[in-house]
Amino acid sequence: MKSIQGKRYVTLFALMCFCISTSAEIAVIVHLNNTNKMDTADISQLFLGKVTSFPGGEVAIPVALARGNDARENFNELVLHKTENQYKAFWSRLIFTGKASPPNELEDSDKLRDLVAKNPALIGYIDANSVNGSVKVIATF
Repeated sequence: MKSIQGKRYVTLFALMCFCISTSAEIAVIVHLNNTNKMDTADISQLFLGKVTSFPGGEVAIPVALARGNDARENFNELVLHKTENQYKAFWSRLIFTGKASPPNELEDSDKLRDLVAKNPALIGYIDANSVNGSVKVIATF
């Protein structure tokens, strides 16, 4: 009896470690020439359409990953404090009232990174494993 219970604890511990290790780190990225410093609140306000510029006054255009992407789900939860359904409902209300438009979306981190590398006005988030020298990381989660 004790050995079965012990095996259950070992299995549970192994599963918990696996789940923690599969949670990818998210990098918020901008163009290499962007000198703005941003905290979580600044980033959240941009991605929720509450502001449209970087702290320095330059136009900021947020770009998100498409629905179904793990990095998107993590970003929404950690930075925006919203589930996917809450995020969708939030933007549905703003679109209906004509107050704002949601960020454009791209299917994968590599495409988003390459787009941000070409346009100084863009800000996006990607899986941290997709970061290379073509963009600047301003925050990680």
